[in-house]
Amino acid sequence: MATKRDFYEVLGLSKQASKDEIKAAYRKLAKKYHPDINKNDNAEEKFKEIQEAYDVLYDDQKRATYDQFGHSAFDQNAGQNPFQGGFGGGFQDVDLGDIFSNFFGGGSRGGQRRSPTGPQKGSDQVSRIRIDFMDAINGKKIQLQHTYDEKCSACDGTGASSPSDIHTCNTCHGSGSVTMTQQSLFGQVQTQRTCPTCNGTGKEIRNKCNKCNGTGYNRVKTTLDVSIPAGINNSQHIRIPGKGERGLNGGPNGDLFIEVLVKKHDVFVRENNDISIEIPISFVDAALGLEVEVPTVYGDVNLKIPAGIQPGTKLRLKGKGVKDVRGNVGDQFVEVNITTPTGLSKEQIEILEKYQKIEGSGKSFFDKFKSKFKR
Repeated sequence: MATKRDFYEVLGLSKQASKDEIKAAYRKLAKKYHPDINKNDNAEEKFKEIQEAYDVLYDDQKRATYDQFGHSAFDQNAGQNPFQGGFGGGFQDVDLGDIFSNFFGGGSRGGQRRSPTGPQKGSDQVSRIRIDFMDAINGKKIQLQHTYDEKCSACDGTGASSPSDIHTCNTCHGSGSVTMTQQSLFGQVQTQRTCPTCNGTGKEIRNKCNKCNGTGYNRVKTTLDVSIPAGINNSQHIRIPGKGERGLNGGPNGDLFIEVLVKKHDVFVRENNDISIEIPISFVDAALGLEVEVPTVYGDVNLKIPAGIQPGTKLRLKGKGVKDVRGNVGDQFVEVNITTPTGLSKEQIEILEKYQKIEGSGKSFFDKFKSKFKR
């Protein structure tokens, strides 16, 4: 199977591209490869690739998920995988003529539209959970109480006792809508409304299902076992298929997306996959240098601090940042905070005064600083 190209590469953009740049690149390429204009054999495949890239990158949530997890976040075969980014759930069929009507004079290719009386998938739902910083780093399994409408197992969502109890609506004749004619100052006005008899389903039920009383679903409360993957970042989502809003006319439920909110840590600060931390050392250790044990999100490591290090200097621990779900690993940056001691003993004061006299034989740091302003 061919490997998908990077979406940014498809649109010829950098990962820092703005939404305006994404839209402009999409319009330019879409005009070039639209099958109604470009008659090359690969034009339609190229156009689909451009459309898919745009659908993901122009949506802020999908783009953030793609930047973190790549194509796997939108894999249509990932339904069994509880971790999915964004709210996509796959791409809907698109009428190419409708999309490009502003380019090509409003022509349509006559794409078929789904009947409003047919089964329709329910809307997605969002639930939020808050977890500790280290649980986001290491991963965690939690249990989540969730209430939703489950398709009735007895009637398979039809609401009827048996298939023979389902009949075409006599009012709308199966269309799901009725046309009403009213007289106005401008003559007769026709409006189309949802059929009041069948509520738009196009069907009438003679004998209702005993389990769901004809609704086609049952309200259930369940406990979901949710695996939070190691390396998940703040505001990313976990997808639970089929646990969202109920579908219409026997259609499947939407999906449940769990937004993960990560609490701040007292010491560690995360930015993407990098970790930052401040450590205090004395001015003596800063002058002489030393080796210390520094905490990381995966345990302590030894760090050599060079002699003469200056305040605010950042030292890098390569590969000691966060390992995300795609296997990317960040770094840890250690900022040195040099502290000035208080409550010195008499002996310490004498030693420092002796040092001060030795240093006074030459220009002090302050004298060197002031000399820059002399003309």
